[in-house]
Amino acid sequence: MNAIEFILSGMLAAATPFLLAALGELVVERAGVLNLGVEGLMAFGAVLAFIIVYHGGGHLLGFLVAGLGGAVLSLIFAFVALGFRANQVATGLAIGILGQGLSALFGKSYESLTVKGVPKFAFPWLSEIPVVGGLFIQDVVAWLSLAVTLAIWATFAYTKVGLVVRAVGENPKAAHAIGYSVILVRILAIAFGGAMAGFAGAYASVIYTPLWADGMIAGRGWIAIALVVFGTWLTGRIFLGACLFGAVSLTGLAAQATGLDVPSPLLSSLPYLVTIIVLGIISADRRLLKLNGVASLGEPFER
Repeated sequence: MNAIEFILSGMLAAATPFLLAALGELVVERAGVLNLGVEGLMAFGAVLAFIIVYHGGGHLLGFLVAGLGGAVLSLIFAFVALGFRANQVATGLAIGILGQGLSALFGKSYESLTVKGVPKFAFPWLSEIPVVGGLFIQDVVAWLSLAVTLAIWATFAYTKVGLVVRAVGENPKAAHAIGYSVILVRILAIAFGGAMAGFAGAYASVIYTPLWADGMIAGRGWIAIALVVFGTWLTGRIFLGACLFGAVSLTGLAAQATGLDVPSPLLSSLPYLVTIIVLGIISADRRLLKLNGVASLGEPFER
């Protein structure tokens, strides 16, 4: 397997934690709320899933508990940010720190332990195509992440639920005036985003890298937040961005496998360097940000 085949075969799996967390954050931001605690939510979900799977609870139960844990932790954010109208940036950072602290506490006795992964499923014929065939050999969660991406896109594009969420994010006072509960919609969006972050952390700890190590999320939550801006709040662009970052995260391993003499710290920093460069480029296009941005993002709602 050459470097290109290696990157293509692992790109979707590497992109899945970014994608799940970014899709959850997309729904939260579309509702007008900015939650910067995704990194901590992912870490908390990761440790919960690992503990469940390690003790024989199974991967499905691990994901359910991780999603529930992420949702509960995010509801604390909702209680403070929406109930007391606290600054959403500061509250999100505090929740992120809380989640990382809890993951370090709960995972201390599981350091360097491993669990069994899940098998991969291949599409007949497609998986045998030269070079790109590896794209069609993935685990079930990676395939489900594609379905979730399509479901969220369709929800925002064609359903009343998506229209209400967007209305609450764009003009909460108008949404309230026509009878929608802005606070309730935002609470549900925050809980959904927390559950998705929990799922993303669970995937990282029990499927993608089935072991526990403190700090294993390693900035994926921050990249997921950046992906929402990178994708200009559009589901399709967020998916493509997640695939890009997934491919970049594998570039270091591919370079080392081919014998390139490149310092490993530089290779490890590639995803973050790409994040900075891409955000700089996107931020320079004010028209694009204004066209697709959320008007009331981060602003507290007052009746």
